[in-house]
Amino acid sequence: MNKVQGILSGLLLAGWQLVSAQALYMPLNISRAYEQNTRSANGAPGPRYWQNKAAYDIQVSFDPATNKVSGTESIVYTNNSPDTLREINFKLFSNLFQHGAVRYMPVTAGDLTKGVDIRNFKLNGTEMRLPSVTGTNMPLGLSGNAAIRPGEQVNISLSFSYTLNENTHIRTGAVDSGAYFIAYFFPRIAVYDDLHGWDKIPYTGVQEFYNDFSDFRVAITVPGNYQVWATGDLKNTADVYNSKYAERIALAEKSDKVTDIISEEDIREGNISKKNAWNTWRFEADNVTDFAFATSNHYQWRATSVEADHSTKRRTRVDVAFNAAHADFYDVVDYARITVDQMSHHFPKWPFPYPHITVFDGLDQMEYPMMVNDNPLTNKAAAIELTDHEIFHTMFPFYMGTNETQYAWMDEGWATIGEWIISPMIDSTIIDDYGMQPYNLMAGRGQDLPVVTPSNQLTDAYMVNSYPKPALGYLYVKDMLGDSLFLKALHYYIAQWHGKHPQPYDFFNCMNTGSGRNLNWFWKSWFFDNGYPDLGIKAVTEKGQQRDIEIISKGTKPVPVDVRVEFTDGTERMLHQSIACWEKGNKTTTLSFTSPKKIRKVTLGSTWVADVNKNDNVKVM
Repeated sequence: MNKVQGILSGLLLAGWQLVSAQALYMPLNISRAYEQNTRSANGAPGPRYWQNKAAYDIQVSFDPATNKVSGTESIVYTNNSPDTLREINFKLFSNLFQHGAVRYMPVTAGDLTKGVDIRNFKLNGTEMRLPSVTGTNMPLGLSGNAAIRPGEQVNISLSFSYTLNENTHIRTGAVDSGAYFIAYFFPRIAVYDDLHGWDKIPYTGVQEFYNDFSDFRVAITVPGNYQVWATGDLKNTADVYNSKYAERIALAEKSDKVTDIISEEDIREGNISKKNAWNTWRFEADNVTDFAFATSNHYQWRATSVEADHSTKRRTRVDVAFNAAHADFYDVVDYARITVDQMSHHFPKWPFPYPHITVFDGLDQMEYPMMVNDNPLTNKAAAIELTDHEIFHTMFPFYMGTNETQYAWMDEGWATIGEWIISPMIDSTIIDDYGMQPYNLMAGRGQDLPVVTPSNQLTDAYMVNSYPKPALGYLYVKDMLGDSLFLKALHYYIAQWHGKHPQPYDFFNCMNTGSGRNLNWFWKSWFFDNGYPDLGIKAVTEKGQQRDIEIISKGTKPVPVDVRVEFTDGTERMLHQSIACWEKGNKTTTLSFTSPKKIRKVTLGSTWVADVNKNDNVKVM
């Protein structure tokens, strides 16, 4: 190759790379982030990436007699953005139960309230007049010197109160007359980011959350016969537990075996906590996206721990707090322990990032940093799948900080593939096909929208777009790249973005960079384009010992090819091609092999291969 040819080839290569890098449609607000160098084309945060930070000091009390949640909080908020903030938006998630609030889930009349009552609001010591709000956003204008300039830190203080919902349990509320899961209880500053500015999308009960990484110091006061479990580390164990229970907690933190910290007998004896009318439990958690707590006067507590990081010997304590009437929870501690172990050492093969995870026996199926609110189930497989799904959320969205409100698939899809992979590790009889039937039924219909459609714009497609479709996308890429290269790419993504706020293109670009493969052809087809998966058997031919099975893609979504060949002597053979067989845009692919045996029957498809029409998936010879 001469010099001129080399220059031309270099230009052509650079042009191809530019075209391929831009092959994925990008909205203007996101493309501006790349222009402003807050995001990078290789997937990493840009040299000018920033995110704001808050530190919360909260004193909260809960009275089961009245369901009253009340408290005070001090916030130190740092504006790391290049912008002067002339307003600040607060999230009042408990206003989901406010009269007149817009919500997409039913609420019983008895749970409707006047909303969160905020008083004594001060900014840098100056009392501020708050706007009257209906709903979960409270934007507060900051005029003159109150505006928060780049690099500036402000101090905010306030008091708050509201009545906890008792009959309509939407992720938070009363579980029974002596058990409560209390989340979204404190007014918090919304996310201000480089993509959207202030997050002002209202919480309506369906889409989930987008929160900044914050530091929490939370003091929780409850009646003296109640115990508390929460996000973060309990800092005053000796002040709230009698000595033998403190010893049991310490034992569980360093043991692979299950410890009964609070048993039925302990509850009957009633000498668990210090005998005060009220006790205050002090928790601390740094750099987490949320804080939740649960409390009960009659729950048992089983705990164990896992060596999450073999290199440092760091352990994670695994807690299950539950009602003795719910038999499945006696085993949930084992399911939870295996989940943490397998997450740390198998998939995603990243050390579990937090000191504990607590599964609380509640009325929902919802995740929080270091906490899970799970309902009881009588079916063992369902209990396993629920447990590992919710714990898997520890990585996505909490460790990774994704925007659940707009991109639910960036966490629910990962929890779904995590559930598919880990459930059989807990019980080998499980074939977890969660979400496959809904997707096979919906694919290609009018309501089947592209995965990247903002989650707050979805209706009928919310479930399939958030859970099975992205999970299948991840699974198909894992199959194509192989476990080692897939984990290398995934670890690149995690390493770049944990503790930050990745958006879809950060993920796609990280996977491309981490794998060394341009996967945009698949990202475009599976996540951006309309279409549906539909494979069929086109032909089966036998010539001598040559066997050819030709598969046709009648749809537009690339899926793997799995074929089971049954021979006339009763034996079988499995054949497989990854999604790579469709990369060139071809509509057919052939699986060939040699065998002296005659084929009796060919069956196309498997559990996680989506297909809208399976009528042409069997060929009998």
